[in-house]
Amino acid sequence: MPLSLADIQAATHAIESHERLLIIPHANVDPDGISSALACYQLFKALGKDCTVICPDTPPESLQFMPGFENLSTEIEEGQNFIITLDTSSGVEVDKLRYTVEDNKVNIIVVPKKGRFKKQNVTILDTGSAYDLIVVVDTADMALLGSIYQQHVDLFSETPILNVDHHISNTGYGQLRLIDPTCASATEVLYNWFSNNAQWKNLLTPDMATLLLTGLITDTRSFQNPNTTPRSLEVAAELLDLGARQQEIIQHVYKTKPLTTLKIWGRALNRIQMDPDARIVWSSVSKEDLDEMGASSKETAGILDELISTIPDADVHVLFTEVEGGGLKASLRSSPAIDVSKAAARTYGGGGHSRAAGLKVKGYNNFQLQVIECVQKLKEEMQRQRDESNAPLHPTGGDIPKVNAPPATQAPAPAPKTSVPEVKTTSPIQPPAEPKTGSTDVLGSMSPTENTGGTDIVQTLS
Repeated sequence: MPLSLADIQAATHAIESHERLLIIPHANVDPDGISSALACYQLFKALGKDCTVICPDTPPESLQFMPGFENLSTEIEEGQNFIITLDTSSGVEVDKLRYTVEDNKVNIIVVPKKGRFKKQNVTILDTGSAYDLIVVVDTADMALLGSIYQQHVDLFSETPILNVDHHISNTGYGQLRLIDPTCASATEVLYNWFSNNAQWKNLLTPDMATLLLTGLITDTRSFQNPNTTPRSLEVAAELLDLGARQQEIIQHVYKTKPLTTLKIWGRALNRIQMDPDARIVWSSVSKEDLDEMGASSKETAGILDELISTIPDADVHVLFTEVEGGGLKASLRSSPAIDVSKAAARTYGGGGHSRAAGLKVKGYNNFQLQVIECVQKLKEEMQRQRDESNAPLHPTGGDIPKVNAPPATQAPAPAPKTSVPEVKTTSPIQPPAEPKTGSTDVLGSMSPTENTGGTDIVQTLS
């Protein structure tokens, strides 16, 4: 369902009533996550807030064109601020200020130039955490924040959280939520929120509009994915009116590829395999491949959407990548016939959208053997979904009806009048419907429209 006015007002009040904001997207970040975080940072700074924007891992160099990219930090400041204040309103002037540390004590020495300090001139303030509100963007589950969440669990448990997302798999964490699964990107959710407030919308600059459009373009693959709605196109048009630089986005996202990226894409294309009976296509990139090409695992982003998923006559397309630090990640895309979010969850505890999902696996001995095992489990899950939907797979890929032919030695018996209802009642789970495309995006309830672009929402199987 779209964002409710009550949720929008609550989120707006939270920003206006807090001063020290921490803004953070998911780990293994993608353009929608980074652009959402930077757009929040720039708007909230314009509102006079003390903001910190975090990238949970090394910011991708390919996204350096984004306005405000230099403001990204990779460390959270969680230290306490303990403030000692001296009131000089009585005419006291300070000459010197120094401190000493001795006998486990900190002595703060203030030498007046004029007048005298008294005990009543001293006040002490404990500000507690360095942040009084955390804004998490484009993140379906807190665990997807990665090590930065694991290392600062107390901070995330003690500080109020505003959860801004567009994934239907969002777990609903946080005290405040702006979740709209009908939106094509997290930046579309943000624009719907920002534009609801006239003062905030007036603060949107061409740089902010460029950031918001970046997330929308990349999560829809330039409006090619089925998650593109009429509202998505309206938002894009409004952002262009605000000065968003579309060609700058296209140039850096789609028309600029390092040589190492092109080499690793070539290796992945050379490895493509297909099982025509199961209607699954896959490829893999190992750690050895990455080392040989001088590439990183992040450079495989785009291979699946731009190349592998274009192969016809398949219901599921998968790219397996061995990542730094151990383990593999698998990105999955599908036709409407298969729910890859359900497949990823059932096989390895992954998840995402029905048409775009991901999973992670750790603790294997051989990458290629693990890929084979993953493919086999996915094939079994695909067949399971077909069986559940009562849509048996024809050898050529089409669906065929079940026909109970009479014995050859007997005349065909007339079909009983109740034969059709009986067939229907034996199949309570109907085939998945084509996703509708005329809605908007936030979480809370199941939406008929789900995203198929953007970062895969995954969990790790240790």
